[in-house]
Amino acid sequence: MAEPTFRQQRLGEALRLLRERAGMSQQQVAERLLYNVPKISRIENGQVPDIHALRAMLDLYGVIGDEEAPYIEMWELAKEKGWWRAYGILKQGYLSLEHDASRVREFQLGFIPGQLQTVRYMREVFAGTTSQRSKKWTENDIAVRQRRQQRLVGDKPLQYHAIIAEPALRNADREQLLHLIRTGHLPNVKIQVLLESAGLHDGQFGPFILLDLPFAGDPQVLYIEHMAGSIHIEDPERLKTANLVFKHLSKLALTPEQSVAWIERLAAER
Repeated sequence: MAEPTFRQQRLGEALRLLRERAGMSQQQVAERLLYNVPKISRIENGQVPDIHALRAMLDLYGVIGDEEAPYIEMWELAKEKGWWRAYGILKQGYLSLEHDASRVREFQLGFIPGQLQTVRYMREVFAGTTSQRSKKWTENDIAVRQRRQQRLVGDKPLQYHAIIAEPALRNADREQLLHLIRTGHLPNVKIQVLLESAGLHDGQFGPFILLDLPFAGDPQVLYIEHMAGSIHIEDPERLKTANLVFKHLSKLALTPEQSVAWIERLAAER
């Protein structure tokens, strides 16, 4: 079974907040709507209800008339199937967040970010993992990354800002470096190089990604990937810390113009 997307989680959370505002328990809602408690729980945890159930819940919670519109819009977005389903991905994790994001800021220590990788570099990354990967799996994952990269172009391109530590760039081949230079010229893309000469900094705790979502309340998510999996964080205090760290790393790094020149010099050495 597919994990709920961020859109589905957002709808479930909104319905939970409406229920709590109405002063009702899940048991009371289930009794009034002739549902069972597990169904109410599933909906609040991201299972998308049909339109009749949604309207019944909104009516029970006192949401009427024009007040329904934002929730109907959330429902319409939540019921859309993500493009990644076509690639056999049910546990989409980061993909649904990036798909909805209006802005992504990423710090990477050891790898070129996925949004900026060439196919050859992708293959090298997959070949270097300890996990056994079939050829079919590798080709599928490459196709997924290429699909993700389409967000950098088009009518409403993703605003993307990457800070890449020097070691990651020194391990990249010439083709990858030249690709970074070309991509860095896109008006919606900013690439900065963080040199080792910058000294010790908070980024050495590990890579992280900040995503801004274009929904009511301007939600933001901190995404951290590690060797055993990943986590995403929405706690305001932790987000505040992550934003400050990213801002500090941006100040320590070369400017985008200086970064392009540095990458050009490195590419010329290859």
